[in-house]
Amino acid sequence: MSANALYTDLSGYYDLMCADIDYQAQSHFIKRLHQIFGNGANTHLDLACGTGPHVRHFINFGYTSSGLDINQPMLDRAAIRCPEAQFTLQNMSEFSVAQQQDLITCFLYSIHYCDGIEKLKACIISAHNALKTGGMLCFNAVDKNTINNDSFVKHAATSENSLFTFSSGWHYSGTGEKQSLKLRIEKVTSAETFIWNDEHPMVALSFTELKAVLQPYFEIHMFEHNYEQITPWNGNSGNAIFACVKI
Repeated sequence: MSANALYTDLSGYYDLMCADIDYQAQSHFIKRLHQIFGNGANTHLDLACGTGPHVRHFINFGYTSSGLDINQPMLDRAAIRCPEAQFTLQNMSEFSVAQQQDLITCFLYSIHYCDGIEKLKACIISAHNALKTGGMLCFNAVDKNTINNDSFVKHAATSENSLFTFSSGWHYSGTGEKQSLKLRIEKVTSAETFIWNDEHPMVALSFTELKAVLQPYFEIHMFEHNYEQITPWNGNSGNAIFACVKI
């Protein structure tokens, strides 16, 4: 089953799959960064927005918020959650906007869904073009040189008399610009068990390589991957939050 087919099939369970994510803390953290480094205005676009939980929080913060995603069933659910927002079916590697934005976000490591460095560069250029002067692009990323192929995130949840177990983890071969996000979903009912396994290709690059892609277009600020407090990146962590101001 392809990644898109899997996500389409399970779009109704996406929020359950992400039930342990603190969307409010993530959104508030980026709002604080935007207050510090941004241009003082409040139009917002969320890339790979999924079912729109981050968009919901930014609307609640007073932003005029919108989202895009490559998966229409996700966008249908986002529109129910955020009827005030505009959602469009677009690939973030080559997106466009009718009006330039003040803030563009890309949460949950989704920037890596750009499959290869050239597509990532296209995404960065698209974001630069879509931002107003002084606008800001924020996302989190992982350095390919720090990936532990044996490390997985796992959690369980119940819904509709079924037990769901979700696990995901990075896999990097050690060379090249491609890595994989491995995903396993198990649904157990009283009568049967369903299992979905998927491996989605994603871009792999070091933070040095990522900064080289960003530098022609943005002033770069890096922070520790901690949504509870704003702490400058220590230079060693393999996960970081990037706040990039358009130049």
